[in-house]
Amino acid sequence: MTQRKGDKPTISIQEHMAIDVCPGPIQPIKQISDYFPRYPRGLPPQAVVAAAAAASAAAASAAGASPSGSPRSNLSTSSGCSAAAGTGGGGADSDSDPGQLDRTGATASSSSSPQQQQQQQAVRKEEEPDVEGYDSDDSTTLGTLDFSLLYDQENNALHCTINKARGLKPMDHNGLSDPYVKLHLLPGASKANKLRTKTLRNTLHPVWSETLTYYGITDEDMVRKTLRISVCDEDKFRHNEFIGETRIPLKKLKPNQTKNFYNCLEKQLPVNKTEDKSLEERGRIMISLKYNSQKSCLVVGIVRCAHLAAMDANGFSDPYVKTYLKPDENKKSKHKTTVKKKTLNPEFNEEFSYDIKYADLTKKTLEVTVWDYDIGKSNDFIGGVSLGINANGERLKHWFDCLKNKDKKIERWHTLTNELPGSTFND
Repeated sequence: MTQRKGDKPTISIQEHMAIDVCPGPIQPIKQISDYFPRYPRGLPPQAVVAAAAAASAAAASAAGASPSGSPRSNLSTSSGCSAAAGTGGGGADSDSDPGQLDRTGATASSSSSPQQQQQQQAVRKEEEPDVEGYDSDDSTTLGTLDFSLLYDQENNALHCTINKARGLKPMDHNGLSDPYVKLHLLPGASKANKLRTKTLRNTLHPVWSETLTYYGITDEDMVRKTLRISVCDEDKFRHNEFIGETRIPLKKLKPNQTKNFYNCLEKQLPVNKTEDKSLEERGRIMISLKYNSQKSCLVVGIVRCAHLAAMDANGFSDPYVKTYLKPDENKKSKHKTTVKKKTLNPEFNEEFSYDIKYADLTKKTLEVTVWDYDIGKSNDFIGGVSLGINANGERLKHWFDCLKNKDKKIERWHTLTNELPGSTFND
């Protein structure tokens, strides 16, 4: 086919595809590992040491076979000394040239053989930590917490002062956190004895300076209870995140003495769930007993409750208290307090009297139950406690102290449990 002058050359579609699509032989793509060579994970340290020893022996033999008959290190050392002597003998310059010293050092380092360089690289690689086996959660600090504890034995109160935290682990996208502190007493129902501080926004070094108080803490609790202090990050649109915790056995505290702590936070520890569910704690109640010898009656006072279990969806309860003196043949011993709305720490300060002879008290049992009031459905049972000759521990001691001390009001804290033998759980 003849082509006229000035016409563009025509190319077939086959030729066009061959020109544009076929770039030539395909070259292999390098892997990332090619740029960061490492010894195989399965290579034992002994093999690396043996290879390094063999490389050093080969370097020594090569150096010994030099034409001058002397080691290369000696040559470089002697030349360095002669250069220094020549510089000092001139007398014109007492200060040495730093650039010359650098060049000399560079010459000495470059004189090492490739075998020696490989040996040094092998030793350095052996000393490097295993990056792939590194766990950021295990090695990253969660922060420290500064707090103090005081057990007020006279008032049966445990004061927990949360001072500050330092170096908390960032939990939000901005590299900060919104931390708060919550307290639990273990063992026990977590919702019934949870206390928490306010939330501080956008900080890894929060300062709270808040005091949270547990009421109704007895000497028995100080022996067997543990205080769990957790630091969490608050999120508005999702679940709050756990940062770290620390636990303090209360038996470490001495009565009426403040003890300061500065603890490192730890990962979340499992909670022992092998406790007897029939003795699950549901809060505390303060009861006063007094036998009035002039009126021949037993005066029962319902003072207050603390850390009751939350029974409503809003995280609170509407508690009230009922008392019975059993056995109750005429079923007239029931007394009921007023209802306190939306609280887990109600104060009642109400008293009820039972007309009874002093001698008959040894045959009676006082049963106290706490309920959550609900509109339109049956009320929820929160917890109860019984005092009398069939009780034990602090409950029995409280009853006997009342019998031994007529006309004297005796107040004690008692633990509410979710089961009360012999009681009727129907309101």
